[in-house]
Amino acid sequence: MVKKKDVNSKSIVNRKAKFEYQLLDSFEAGLVLTGTEVKSVKEGNANLSDAYCLFEDGNLTLKSMFIGHYKFGTIHNHETRRDRRLLLRKTELKKMERRVTEKGMTIVPYKLYFSERGFIKLELFLATGKKSYDKRESIKERQNKRDLDRIKKEY
Repeated sequence: MVKKKDVNSKSIVNRKAKFEYQLLDSFEAGLVLTGTEVKSVKEGNANLSDAYCLFEDGNLTLKSMFIGHYKFGTIHNHETRRDRRLLLRKTELKKMERRVTEKGMTIVPYKLYFSERGFIKLELFLATGKKSYDKRESIKERQNKRDLDRIKKEY
């Protein structure tokens, strides 16, 4: 049996999100991208660290996500930090908009990946910001886990 090499297995994760926010509900959204953006994401040339989501005219827009220039692109290459529209169902959009406006939550883009069908998807979370003492607890838990792993390795 010959295994097919999966080029699309790369995923880009916003690692800061778990530290800065308490992630509650997850949603899967599609993205409206141009051809050179798709090729650049396939190469792994994207970054979610500065990205955020806003509602504009009833649509959810992803702002400030970096997708680098495609190296074989021509003069028609894309802008690196342009606004990108997110594709969600209307019921999901209404639910997210209601929770963001009422309860002071925010929408955090967490993970950019390829679906089984080869489409680029973005995993979004409804989240609340962590307080400084919550962040300290996260650091302590991570350090304790690291120490336990070191002890287990020794034996």
